[in-house]
Amino acid sequence: MAAVGLATFSVVTTEMLPVGLLTSIANTLESSTGTAGLMISLPALLAALFAPLVVIASGGIDRRKILCVLLGLLMIANIASALAADMRWMLAARILVGFCMGGIWAIAGSLAARLVPARAIGLATSIIFGGVAAASVLGVPLGALIGDFAGWRWAFGGMAVFSGLVLVFHLAVIPTLPVASSATLRQFGEQLSNGKLQIALALTLLLVAGHFMAFTFVRPLLISVSGFEPQWIGALLFVYGIVGIASNFLAGIVAARHITQTLLIIALGLLLTPVLFLTIGGSLAGGGVALLVWGLAYGGVSVALMTLIMKAAPRAMEIATALYVGIFNIGIALGAWAGGQLVDERGLSSNLWLAGGFATAALLLTTRVGWNERKQKSACSPASAAEK
Repeated sequence: MAAVGLATFSVVTTEMLPVGLLTSIANTLESSTGTAGLMISLPALLAALFAPLVVIASGGIDRRKILCVLLGLLMIANIASALAADMRWMLAARILVGFCMGGIWAIAGSLAARLVPARAIGLATSIIFGGVAAASVLGVPLGALIGDFAGWRWAFGGMAVFSGLVLVFHLAVIPTLPVASSATLRQFGEQLSNGKLQIALALTLLLVAGHFMAFTFVRPLLISVSGFEPQWIGALLFVYGIVGIASNFLAGIVAARHITQTLLIIALGLLLTPVLFLTIGGSLAGGGVALLVWGLAYGGVSVALMTLIMKAAPRAMEIATALYVGIFNIGIALGAWAGGQLVDERGLSSNLWLAGGFATAALLLTTRVGWNERKQKSACSPASAAEK
């Protein structure tokens, strides 16, 4: 499980790396901040396309082989990013990152049931998606810290080395993972008509898109709005990451029994974050408080949403995971793209308002889900049955 968790950590850290380095990369490659945001939105959009395609096309190929090939390609993509001479070269490398993202997420997310006994599936899934959560909250500060000390090219070079080490680890410890057959388009269509899964995917889109509208530009937000000096950004984001990891494990424990309540708290936290930046974020203390709330709220997103996906489609995990990965990355792409447009045209404050709007929609949808669940439980209660 540790090896699979490291694979998801590696690919999502690579995905998130440009966020903490956005300004530096844009300056070096002579690009606008909004255009540089494509380094996040482009691979995310392609990952949304590649995730179901990899699951369908993989057929009976050993899943261990697929993961190893994808990790090798991820190492190459990081090397290409480190050597990028202009933004076109960088975006070409990020296309390859998108392919790796879609494939690794889709395959890894459904492996828990094959690698551990049934009683440990919940913990195994938390570890796998803990890699996603850890990367989502640590990838940015990690890149920012390396970038501040050695330059952004060394950050990508370091991830190339890390991806290679994870590949070696996989070759050493992951057993063969043969499958009898692959998923079909018809099976994907059947799951897309699953009402519970539709709600889970809609929540995924709202929460992730709203987060990345603002978080793609967290560095300029902390510098321009809160007034932090650039040398403090790496350390601030590292604290954000630690808080987020703690939130991930807490959410994993609570979500298994109280999934709706967990998602309500997460949505409320992601709504509170832009409100805090718009009200008290103009000071160092206010910006720091807003960032901590942000890490606490978003740290639990991956594991909570995946728990909801598992409950919605327990008999079609690989298909549901591929759809989840697709929508998750569409959310990243939509958020980063829309955020980039707003930042270039209207500034950071407008971007925060829109991010808050998405979080509000997620909060309302989760509230409705909770209300429907209470009604169903009430209708199935012994007292209700006796009245009927």
